[in-house]
Amino acid sequence: MASRPPVHRARKRFGQNFLRDPGIISRIVRAIAPRPGDRLVEIGPGQGALTEPLVEAADGRLEVIELDRDLIPGLRVQFFNVPDFIIHEGDALKFDFRALRGEGEPLRVVGNLPYNISTPLISHLLEAGDAIADMHFMLQKEVVERLAAEPGGPDWGRLSVMAQYRCRVDALFTVPPEAFVPRPKVESAIVRLTPHSRLPHPANDETLLFHVVRQAFGQRRKTLRNNLKGRIEADALAALGIEPSRRPQTLTIEEFVRIANHLSALEATS
Repeated sequence: MASRPPVHRARKRFGQNFLRDPGIISRIVRAIAPRPGDRLVEIGPGQGALTEPLVEAADGRLEVIELDRDLIPGLRVQFFNVPDFIIHEGDALKFDFRALRGEGEPLRVVGNLPYNISTPLISHLLEAGDAIADMHFMLQKEVVERLAAEPGGPDWGRLSVMAQYRCRVDALFTVPPEAFVPRPKVESAIVRLTPHSRLPHPANDETLLFHVVRQAFGQRRKTLRNNLKGRIEADALAALGIEPSRRPQTLTIEEFVRIANHLSALEATS
């Protein structure tokens, strides 16, 4: 590798916190387990702390997406002698991951995600479907807890249902604030998201499913009877084997899909 690029001051508007701890970096790379030939894509490489070991493990093949144009010259200098290192300048929230995959192997996406865009970015990636083989992200710890939550727990919510409908979610390990420069005010955690090869509980209309989930969790302390009023009657919920007095955080993905498929069938016959 070339000499290090000049020091870059982290920018609040990009939510930048640069990972510095070599032990944490090694642990992340071991969790990702990149192999030569993988279609690795790193979101927000920053100053290349994770990028360099990923390039080495993947035998020089890596594509990165970086929004901060001031970081790109430093990345070009740092990896000038890696022929298969490709930089995409742009916003990952608007990036077409399906087009990036093309006819090749599914992408393995990694990144230390800015906390302020983590949820919408994960939603965007989940919509890429079979273009993604797996994802490993550094996120705010509480976001990882929501992603990996189980029904009935305090963290089970819309994000949990959306992610686990499409993926297996594994919370791997936490990362302390002192591993970053500057230090964030919260703990971070590493999560692995692996899209299901076959959906365990397929919805007939996924858009309708997520509308139902959003409405159900609109007011967590209220019952399904109240939150889903106007979309499905209490008697219909009971006929589906779902007690209308239950709260949304007690429902499983299968039960949400059951409601959505019932509504989908009604729309098809109306």
